[in-house]
Amino acid sequence: MKSMKMEGLKMSLPKGKHIFGTVKVGERGQIVIPKEARDLFDIKPGDILLVLGDEEQGIAITKAHVMQEVAVKILKGLGEFKPDEK
Repeated sequence: MKSMKMEGLKMSLPKGKHIFGTVKVGERGQIVIPKEARDLFDIKPGDILLVLGDEEQGIAITKAHVMQEVAVKILKGLGEFKPDEK
């Protein structure tokens, strides 16, 4: 288990789970993704990110291509995916 101290609280997290701290939303609605998170998830300037929302659980941010790969797998499993024919 990984330990992390956040705002005076010591928390143990399972391997692979992270809390990167807090971010402040700017006047234009922008946030800065913490460097540790950018490094871990290989997020570079210009990358396209997908923002997902759940009214009960909150928001999640992921690289857009990750969800595209998941969608393709789902559609293939449902028999709906037809690859481009060239």
